[in-house]
Amino acid sequence: MLTAAVTAPAQVTLVLGGAASGKSRYAQELAEQQVGTLLYVATALAGDDEMAQRIARHQLNRGDRWRTLEAPLDLTVIVAAAAGHGAVLIDCVTLWLTNLLLARETPAAVWPAVDAFIAALDGLSKPLFLVSNEVGQGIVPEHALARTFRDLAGQVNQRLAARADTVWMVTAGLPLRLK
Repeated sequence: MLTAAVTAPAQVTLVLGGAASGKSRYAQELAEQQVGTLLYVATALAGDDEMAQRIARHQLNRGDRWRTLEAPLDLTVIVAAAAGHGAVLIDCVTLWLTNLLLARETPAAVWPAVDAFIAALDGLSKPLFLVSNEVGQGIVPEHALARTFRDLAGQVNQRLAARADTVWMVTAGLPLRLK
């Protein structure tokens, strides 16, 4: 009797840190330990010249092994896009959440996309590296939208950390393994 091969879900690594902490660089180093071409999933939108320059600098730092997929709103596309690549790096979850919150206007409208993404992780057969900002260690934001975003990002990071096999916190370029 023939049985279908069962593929285990991909190893998921979450790399957290504050702004300019070195988290993206560290996640890239982890991904580059994998064999073959690598898929960089970009969630940033170049809304102004400074952001366009920032994106261009990041692209230069990646090198020839990397292919880029722009996915500012739908991260479930990584499952199909991962085929043929040694690993997938999503940079970053908090920019994706920003895009979703601005497009959909309420956290309640964002959660279906988050749930769909987390469910899609079980269909991924390549190692996945997620980069996300830790935004809850500062002062309480003055404006309601900023507080809403901080709470949403914290809740999503908790869900991703629970799903991830490995979680790192990067501060001042120094990684600390949390899980």
